[in-house]
Amino acid sequence: QVQLVESGGGLVQAGGSLRLSCAGSGWTFSMYAMGWFRQAPGKEREFVAAVSWSGGSTAYANSVKGRFTISRDNPKNTVYLQMNSLKPEDTAVYYCATGRVYDLERMSDYTYWGQGTQVTVSS
Repeated sequence: QVQLVESGGGLVQAGGSLRLSCAGSGWTFSMYAMGWFRQAPGKEREFVAAVSWSGGSTAYANSVKGRFTISRDNPKNTVYLQMNSLKPEDTAVYYCATGRVYDLERMSDYTYWGQGTQVTVSS
């Protein structure tokens, strides 16, 4: 079955960097878009970034543009989220997801989700 496993979260000071990874298995990874979402305590889950199946198209939330970069390595069945210049407001559980995605930013297009990885940014 489809499995998504995130890693790379942790505690970092404001201004620091982290790289999240999401390893997929159980389907043809290279044929589907991949997205990153996050959920802070007491808030709704929100879109962060996404990449098309080929890597040729990307999308970012306005709040992370210029600071976060999404990429994928299809031979390794892995998608990455490089997060630079982190802010305390980036603190959240980060999830990767996939599915038959028509709109990279539309959460409802994503069917399969990982368990999440905690990112905490201290001020």
